[in-house]
Amino acid sequence: MTQISAASRGNPAPITQIDHARAGTITPAMRAVAEKEGRDPEFIREGVAAGRIAIPANIHHGRLSPEGVGGGLRTKVNVNLGISGDVADEAEEWRKVDVALELGAEAIMDLSNSGKTAAFRRALIERSPAMIGTVPMYDAIGYLEKPLVGIKAADFLDVVRAHAEDGVDFVTIHAGMNRRVIESFRETGRLTNIVSRGGSLIFAWMEATGNENPFYEFYDEVLAILHEHDVTISLGDAMRPGSTYDATDAGQIAELIEIGKLVRRAWDAGVQVMVEGPGHMALDEIAANMKLEKRLCHDAPFYVLGPLVTDIAPGYDHITAAIGGAVAAASGADFLCYVTPAEHLRLPDAADVREGLVATKIAAHAADIAKGLPGARDRDNRMSDARRRVAWDEMFDLALDPAKARSFYESAPPSTEGTCTMCGEMCAMRTVNQIMDGLTVDLGQE
Repeated sequence: MTQISAASRGNPAPITQIDHARAGTITPAMRAVAEKEGRDPEFIREGVAAGRIAIPANIHHGRLSPEGVGGGLRTKVNVNLGISGDVADEAEEWRKVDVALELGAEAIMDLSNSGKTAAFRRALIERSPAMIGTVPMYDAIGYLEKPLVGIKAADFLDVVRAHAEDGVDFVTIHAGMNRRVIESFRETGRLTNIVSRGGSLIFAWMEATGNENPFYEFYDEVLAILHEHDVTISLGDAMRPGSTYDATDAGQIAELIEIGKLVRRAWDAGVQVMVEGPGHMALDEIAANMKLEKRLCHDAPFYVLGPLVTDIAPGYDHITAAIGGAVAAASGADFLCYVTPAEHLRLPDAADVREGLVATKIAAHAADIAKGLPGARDRDNRMSDARRRVAWDEMFDLALDPAKARSFYESAPPSTEGTCTMCGEMCAMRTVNQIMDGLTVDLGQE
């Protein structure tokens, strides 16, 4: 069914990327994405018009280097950071930003939840070419200076508006957890209940006030704010499973059904959409969940946290998430949120961010190869050619983390030039290269 954007219903001019795409216009952001992806600009425009692709690009984010998220594009990776009440170290958060940008994260979510967060958020938007996301619900108590139960629905909208005006490219809005979903959750029960931070706050507010989820009840007002600034709505999964035991349960699926309805309403309002997905899930459930989201949410881009494929690896959850993320992206997910080794244990530091981001980049790239995306193998082929030629500097440059690769090599200098200490003079590449060059190889006589 053809969707009618707000611009088509009488607005004087298109505002959002989806408005422009449906009007037949290829925007500079679409051209930038097409160039990065090796796609024809018309492919990008058609994807944006249909909602299969989102280009989160707030009209106020002047430094942004646009990225596309969705079908037929490279899998993108997000880094979470932000100032916490217990570890309010802004300098460390900027070190995390530096790591994220150095290693090529396409998105940074500022999840600051302590004090007045606007100054850090605005500085991040001003500095970052990566797209910036937030969860306005996290900011509500500090921004409004009210206890949770004293916040009104209109107050929540004021926080969304402030983030949009600051230049945030996408916001997580937990609009799908309405009274019907809560009823399903209560009837069926869970081992780990509600683990979404934003979802738990909304649930607490609903229980304390007796009101419907304000983001669901006033969804049209939320969309109007987002349309004005071209902010992409990332429909948060308040009922995401926090354990493999709870995966694909009634609460998760009930919310996903509601989110599918909200996707169409956002598109009707000329707002770009992403859908957020599960956090913990057994390996054999992942592919089916990706297909289910695409079916129920009309092929909207899918953004997943992990999923973590086992619950018993604290300290190593960047690995459990990378395993699940690779399967998820190969099965249709478009956007991976990284998980660090500190997950479930503490606020990550910059070193944790590096480990988590590289693990997730590996998962994303492995999935792109599996999906056969144009050019996905090119860097791997260049790396393999550099290895054949034993061209170390080229190998370091092609590595996902060049600094770590170089430091490992240089930490144990080989006695035989051009090799490493794994094989030394018995390096297979070196031996065969010499033979191919017509030389006689006798390791005992060199």
